[in-house]
Amino acid sequence: MQGKMLLRIEDTDEARSTQEAMNAIIDGLKWLGISWDGQVVSQKAQKARHQQIAYELIEQGKAYFCYASKDEIEEMRKIALAQGKPPRYDGRWRDIPPSAHPTNIKPVIRIKSPQTGTTIIKDLVQGNIEFPNKDLDDFIILRSDGTPTYMHAVVVDDHDMGVTHIIRGDDHLTNAAKQIIIYNAMGWQIPQMAHIPLIHGEDGAKLSKRHGALGIDAYKKMGYLPQAIKNYLMRLGWSHGNDEIMSMEQIINWFNIKDINKGAARFDFKKLNHLNSYYIKNSNDLELYEYLLQEINILEPEEKFKTQIVAAISVLKERSKTLVELIDMLEFIVKPQKVKIEETSKKLIKEIMHNLEDCDKWEKSNLSTSINNFIDAHNIKMSEIGKPLRLALTGQANALSVTDILLILGKKETLHRLNNMV
Repeated sequence: MQGKMLLRIEDTDEARSTQEAMNAIIDGLKWLGISWDGQVVSQKAQKARHQQIAYELIEQGKAYFCYASKDEIEEMRKIALAQGKPPRYDGRWRDIPPSAHPTNIKPVIRIKSPQTGTTIIKDLVQGNIEFPNKDLDDFIILRSDGTPTYMHAVVVDDHDMGVTHIIRGDDHLTNAAKQIIIYNAMGWQIPQMAHIPLIHGEDGAKLSKRHGALGIDAYKKMGYLPQAIKNYLMRLGWSHGNDEIMSMEQIINWFNIKDINKGAARFDFKKLNHLNSYYIKNSNDLELYEYLLQEINILEPEEKFKTQIVAAISVLKERSKTLVELIDMLEFIVKPQKVKIEETSKKLIKEIMHNLEDCDKWEKSNLSTSINNFIDAHNIKMSEIGKPLRLALTGQANALSVTDILLILGKKETLHRLNNMV
């Protein structure tokens, strides 16, 4: 099925809808490689249209002005709770004629919800869900300052934008029932709805920041690749047999909304790390280097280190779960740690430098032979020269194999670092 993806920023909430928040949404989608058709639509810019529809509903007798004060609303809430009922507006202004309306109070506009029967949500994931209309009060669609509520604005915008499918979390089910009331009041076609289970943490509780429910930019900074994030999110609550690694082309071809699970999925960092490590390992070395420079903004080496870093990526990406881990392991190229080495070890380093200087072809087999010859000639163990060499060259005791470090740094840089150490 072909379609369009439209991007609308629901920015009617002035306090929460900062430019920074909107930029984060757009930047996050771009980073994930998710594009949209047409221009970004601002919900706030459609305010006049939202007001127009609210007043049309007034004229049709399907909505009304309400002058109840905050104190009155609070009193209604207290009475309902005392009676064991859900707190709700009691409809006191529903049938009061305009001649009895006060002139010194700015009213809100409330929809006239049906008071009998049921509202049915025909959901693609949950099936048919019924809401008794007696439980759906006359909710506000336009505030006293003329701004629309979320409930009203999304219905008008979805209709005007030609939205055919509404896919969102199942915590919006009650909202869906209320929105259907507006659709029916306007005589508009109701889009197909699919309410998917929320993501839970590993402990089964609703996902929160303590589980890792962060903005997409946080995952980027933690060193996750966009293709790993997309692949992992698709596998939360939906699957295609036993396939775990899926390209976007495969996802598009395989996905069917009716295959979404009804049960909540659990966010598991171990599984995300596994996927991320796969995508890191299978990335092109040079492209991964460029990505680290442009996107992560942590690694900023001089151009002279580029060849060494790309060579190191080829080896280190095999053992990296995240890009942050990879960068940590690459640091020895740009900023080797300064460490103290025992005098006996310095002596061995000074002597092995002669073997390395005589190594004409700086290749793994030649370097291994040179080091092994040195070990045999001095009747020592590999650890006796391997550990000092690692410390001298990287500042780390547990880095790569010595031959990998020599290959990455190259002959000139290797001898330079060793000479500085002794």
